[in-house]
Amino acid sequence: MSFDGVFTYAMTKELKEALEGGRITKIHQPFKHELVLQIRSHGQNHKLLLSAHPSYARVHLTKETYDNPAEPPMFCMLLRKHLEGSIIESIHQVDFDRIIIIEAKGRNEIGDVHTKQLIIEIMGRHSNVILVEKETNTIIDSMKHLSPAVNRYRTVLPGHPYVAPPTHGKINPLEATEEMIIKKLDFHAGKLAEQLVATFAGISPLLAKEAVFRAGLANRTTLPKSFVALMEDVRMNRFAPCIYTNHEKEWFYVLPLTHIKGETKRFGTLSDMLDRFYFGKAERDRVKQQAHDLERFVINEKAKNEKKLNKLEQTLQEAKNAEQYRLYGELLTANLYAMKRGLQEIEVINYYDEQGRTITIPLDPQKSPSDNAQHYFQKYQKAKNSLHIVQEQIERTKQEIDYFATLLQQLESAAPKDIEEIREELIEQGYLRARPTKHMKKQKQRKIELERYVSSDGTEILVGKNNKQNDYLTTKLAHKDDIWLHTKDIPGSHVVIRSKNPSEQTIIEAAHLAAYFSKARQSSSVPVDYTRIRYVKKPSGAKPGYVIYENQQTIYVTPDEDLVIKMKKQ
Repeated sequence: MSFDGVFTYAMTKELKEALEGGRITKIHQPFKHELVLQIRSHGQNHKLLLSAHPSYARVHLTKETYDNPAEPPMFCMLLRKHLEGSIIESIHQVDFDRIIIIEAKGRNEIGDVHTKQLIIEIMGRHSNVILVEKETNTIIDSMKHLSPAVNRYRTVLPGHPYVAPPTHGKINPLEATEEMIIKKLDFHAGKLAEQLVATFAGISPLLAKEAVFRAGLANRTTLPKSFVALMEDVRMNRFAPCIYTNHEKEWFYVLPLTHIKGETKRFGTLSDMLDRFYFGKAERDRVKQQAHDLERFVINEKAKNEKKLNKLEQTLQEAKNAEQYRLYGELLTANLYAMKRGLQEIEVINYYDEQGRTITIPLDPQKSPSDNAQHYFQKYQKAKNSLHIVQEQIERTKQEIDYFATLLQQLESAAPKDIEEIREELIEQGYLRARPTKHMKKQKQRKIELERYVSSDGTEILVGKNNKQNDYLTTKLAHKDDIWLHTKDIPGSHVVIRSKNPSEQTIIEAAHLAAYFSKARQSSSVPVDYTRIRYVKKPSGAKPGYVIYENQQTIYVTPDEDLVIKMKKQ
């Protein structure tokens, strides 16, 4: 992983400079595995994110805004009791491992001074945040509990002594010398990157590959020099936070990675880089878990309607053959004398044909001649009666497919707070049953909150992330002369520029938002229509979020996530 011991070393330095001596003023736990500590330090307010997420574990300062639950979890309440108001005395790394300890001094209920340790272990799916009484080394509580039945080496439960994860006897890489590396590695065995990981603490495969790559023809001379030079960069704090992207994957690291070919984005701090790297990633994972049942339901409903559409189109094709069925019936009736049971087809003269040509009519050998004729008359009558009905059903079914395709797109770009509105919409539309609640009282109407962005010239832009938000934004909130945007013939969000005469640049930036929050997020040259709100109408009885519009112009943009982030933070 990218968040290895070297990265932890650099992050610890960044946090020490920003937070040591600061006061912990507020603690929130917006999600199961994430904590946000608000800290007043050096005359500034900072937000420290501590994540023990199985896939996105990390520690860094953040500028992101998180929605907090109405009722804080128990672990959050415990941390507030022990840490709010405390002063951060020190922040340090443990044994060059992925462990950071924040020591905070405060007073308890009776006024006695006490020191608590908040220990953050960045260990992939085993990541944890643990509160420890420093004097007794006793665990007060932890985000995740670990019983002796699960791990015999260490128990992570309240009242037990804190035991650090095993170090496996690895060497601190900052102490490495060329002679030590030559002695420790077996250059004849190969797999030198794996040997570096197994020998030195805090070295990830990513960094080990970089050391081997920089060594060129890696041998007893070049690899030790390469590795020691990298560690000298770490010791001298020559950090260069970057995100590396190729067509398949993204990486981040604190040192330059020359072995990765692709686009490179540089950042001023590690925290800014992690804010950018994880933008939306952890949120989408939470949404996926929270909305798994909804997503499965929407996919199934869309598939059912697609299957129904195929059958309806077959029926429509049969309905269009109505005149042929009538002709078959009439010709068979006129030729009953020439038919007998058991025939699979019959060739008769088509007396409607001016040239008197013959026509071959398929027959059911199990039916009598008169029953075959009646069968075609029945098919004619059914096809004739169903033509109009089937066309209406096809139109409705296509609307259903478009509706569920739009919901799928909205689930892909939804924030956790948007999910319940999508669920409510499906209940209101009769697709889902309301969940039984403990209190059967009518729930208070949820206030609709829109995502707000600001263009480079300071113009406000609002985005609807689901159909409830889209309807509210377009039909109630927006002024009739505001500019409305939507991807052309592609499921996506409604976007409104709160201005009668926005600049061309603002329209371009709003178009980026419309393309980004659409099914075409990963595409290039996405067509985005824009017009004034006065030309956008919601047809009577239309599905939520559905509108028609006119007098539009079209602009083509390629969604830019960096621009979206910039507009969000302005």
